[in-house]
Amino acid sequence: MLTFHNVCSVPNSFQLLGIPGLESLHIWLSIPFGSMYLMAVMGNITILAVVRVERSLHQPMYFFLCMLAIIDLVLSTSTMPKLLGIFWFGAGNIGLDACLGQMFLIHCFATVESGIFLAMAFDRYVAICNPLRHTTVLTHSVVVHLGLAALLRGILYIGPLPLMIRLRLPFYKTHVISHSYCEHMAVVTLTCGDSRINVYGLTIGFLVLILDSLAIAASYVMIFRAVMGLATPEARFKTLGTCGSHISAILIFYIPIAVSSLIHRFGHQVPPPIHTLLANFYLLVPPVLNPIVYAVRTKQIRERIFQILKTGTKIR
Repeated sequence: MLTFHNVCSVPNSFQLLGIPGLESLHIWLSIPFGSMYLMAVMGNITILAVVRVERSLHQPMYFFLCMLAIIDLVLSTSTMPKLLGIFWFGAGNIGLDACLGQMFLIHCFATVESGIFLAMAFDRYVAICNPLRHTTVLTHSVVVHLGLAALLRGILYIGPLPLMIRLRLPFYKTHVISHSYCEHMAVVTLTCGDSRINVYGLTIGFLVLILDSLAIAASYVMIFRAVMGLATPEARFKTLGTCGSHISAILIFYIPIAVSSLIHRFGHQVPPPIHTLLANFYLLVPPVLNPIVYAVRTKQIRERIFQILKTGTKIR
């Protein structure tokens, strides 16, 4: 490690602490975190498998659901194996480039997930407000292009962040990161240099959260107006029921991010372990709950899962 003015240095690697302040409980914390990660992996792989084999689910909404499942697998797998390694073996060492790569994956795919929710809101808007044109507007090609657009946006928004940190902020006050993964704020606060890169990251996060939320809210205002124009309460309830899973998934995704961001920004009295736990939960809770929400609320997915379970029981 190259030392700079006896204060700052150029590290080859960092040391992640896991959950600072709760080191004595790491082995116990690994039980809920490990269980939730296993549920997330199994649940999202199940969703992908069911949609693939069930032809009645080959519709835009379920293709977007598959994109969410892949994103959730990336988000949870980019952090949880390393966190469990810290809990079990104290393996907190991570290379500089690996740290920046992890940062990119986390923030890029969180941005992509927000974009997919926006695309799903557009799908629900067309399906309810203009149902006769739904199959012509949301073709398989359009769905693929919307997914690629969300991915490209995430890369373009977040790609410059680790590059700027790597090239413009090479010196660090310490190589110890008081966090369980290479979160943007946790890394940038250790640097010796221009803090405007921190402003860039915060601005991008704010824009994605606010603009996507406003666009989704606007689509649902138009959806609710269309639903209220239906003739009977039964028709209104049935139509809104098609949006229930999407609304639940949106709340599961945005609420933990908003709470974590507000506490990080304004909750200076909140203990550091709470900050870190919330930061992990907003990457782990959506991958765990999204498959459950869609399995419970989607008849075809639910029936196919029951069929698989019955087949497995008969084989035994």
